Amino acid sequence: MKYILLLAVVLGTLWLMRTLRKPKLPPQPGATPPPAPALPEDMVSCTQCGMHLPRSEALPGRGGVFCSEAHRGAFESQRGN
Repeated sequence: MKYILLLAVVLGTLWLMRTLRKPKLPPQPGATPPPAPALPEDMVSCTQCGMHLPRSEALPGRGGVFCSEAHRGAFESQRGN
């Protein structure tokens, strides 16, 4: 039993010394920083079907914003515009 304990202490000491002795690598000078996370966008709902989508992907129309060209056309034909 004492040999197992002695072996565990020696192995633990060697592992600790090896871990502490590893040099910390500086960042590479040519490496680009990671891209910044995207900022949240305003969400809007399609006037025709109510689906929510980011404002940047919405299609503006006379009666509001729409998720697709088909919904914009359907809404405007229903309204007679």
